[in-house]
Amino acid sequence: MRRTHRRARRAALAVAIAVLATVPGTTATAAPWHGESVPPNLRTDVPPGGNFDLSVWELQLPIGAPGSPTTIPSSQLVGDDGYSNPAYFWTDSHDGSMTFWDPESGVTTPHSHYPRSELREMNRDGSAADWSLPGTHRLDARLRIVSVTRSVCVGQIHLGSGGDSTKPLVELYYAPNGDITLGTENSPDGGQTRHPVGNVPLGTQWTYRIAVTGGDTVQLTIDGDTTSYPIPGSFDRYHQYFKAGDYNQSASDSTSNGAKVKFYSLTVTHG
Repeated sequence: MRRTHRRARRAALAVAIAVLATVPGTTATAAPWHGESVPPNLRTDVPPGGNFDLSVWELQLPIGAPGSPTTIPSSQLVGDDGYSNPAYFWTDSHDGSMTFWDPESGVTTPHSHYPRSELREMNRDGSAADWSLPGTHRLDARLRIVSVTRSVCVGQIHLGSGGDSTKPLVELYYAPNGDITLGTENSPDGGQTRHPVGNVPLGTQWTYRIAVTGGDTVQLTIDGDTTSYPIPGSFDRYHQYFKAGDYNQSASDSTSNGAKVKFYSLTVTHG
């Protein structure tokens, strides 16, 4: 009986959030979360680098000069004394999550109309990650989205060296109504196909794995359910890198509308 009541409350909350998301100029925000306690491997009194291995990431923030967002190198992110920003990148004092906030008014990169508070994959020596498609490459995360206006990208495989394109190979999107969508690029010249891959109510934890296998296939796993997508041959000449975090998909002059994303685990594996 208690489980039935909990399901009913969650369903009612999801409906209320979906209605809110249809109101122009509003940000859908999850109700206060009273779920799991702090995961045993997460501390609440350290910056994100005290809980997560950030030696293979650099941080891109939605602040700085127009077209040139502030970037924090991995050397400044790692450890208990690593970088933290109370507005855009911090450890939640209640659940220990690595928390990203990204307002619609944030600074953007030269090739995007949208701001981001997002991690970019690096090598452990501080150089930019730039791996070839053959082999197995995985990005694993546990996360929840607290607020979002229109859509937020929480994981990417992005094109690196090999050509002039600045497109992503794949982008994983989350919408206010809980819909999760994978965008796969049709070619380095552009054009993206969207694939519905699941639904998780706003404020609920979920997991994803974005993987490249065999050099020609992207496998996406959402809460244990896996789907596969062929990689067009036009991408063969390109190297890649992962991105993860809070890449908001809406822009305006608002400093209060935007996306807040919380990560409870984040790992990269190459083999």
